[in-house]
Amino acid sequence: MSRSRLLTLTAGLTAAAFALVGCASGGTAAPSDDADAGYITPGTLTIATGDIAYYPYVIDDDPTSGEGFEAAIAYAIAEKLGFAHDEVEWVRTSFESAIAPGPKNFDFNIQQYTITDERKQAVDFSTPYYAASQAVVALKGGAAEGVDSIEGLKDLVLGAMAGSTSAQTIEATVEPNTAPQLYGSNEDAVAALTANQIDALVLDLPTAYLATAVYIEDSFIVGELPAGGVPDEWGVLLAKDSPLTARVSAALDELRADGTLAAITEEWLGAGQGVTLLQ
Repeated sequence: MSRSRLLTLTAGLTAAAFALVGCASGGTAAPSDDADAGYITPGTLTIATGDIAYYPYVIDDDPTSGEGFEAAIAYAIAEKLGFAHDEVEWVRTSFESAIAPGPKNFDFNIQQYTITDERKQAVDFSTPYYAASQAVVALKGGAAEGVDSIEGLKDLVLGAMAGSTSAQTIEATVEPNTAPQLYGSNEDAVAALTANQIDALVLDLPTAYLATAVYIEDSFIVGELPAGGVPDEWGVLLAKDSPLTARVSAALDELRADGTLAAITEEWLGAGQGVTLLQ
């Protein structure tokens, strides 16, 4: 996919969504061959992403290219930690398996993980690298056509990925009259929408732009949902009590302070007009 096509499809995301507060930290330590350094493989940084990694987070499902929002952030963190491009190894995990308690096969995992207190009981998170809002996606001509308020959503059958901030936002903000339909993945939820099993689907805003522009035909964004007390700040995920957590957070803080994080966000998620905030 060409860069011009990429920027066209991702236009419309707001720069304000990235307004995270961070403090610059001191220099991050280079990797050590000592086992105490905490890396899965000494001298190598092992990074995980999804079983399938999607645009615009990873381009063409190839994180090694460094192309895409999260792939670019991962390599920027690696550089801050002292790793060259060829010293990074990628592995794949499902979303749910990575947030489950227990040993990990990665040093850190980056795949749109919202930082929550519940998840912090099982895993560690870095400081945030992005703040996303939630949006409602529907098919043109369907039951959601013409809806312009939270009240208008209440009688719809809404869907989302189970355990996601999208699902929590439905409950906290919409409080629908019909229990939302929850699915094991966004792909399953999209399939339900296109099969008319649900009236609308809730996704984070970057994914909503992607979905309506690329892979859900004849779809549109109904509107953006208020946070409803459910913050959606994304953090890099690490094993519980990982010795790398502070180092990864320090690397992200430096990337935020020196403008690198903002530049990556602008390049891959773009900036421009927003969508209607449903009230």
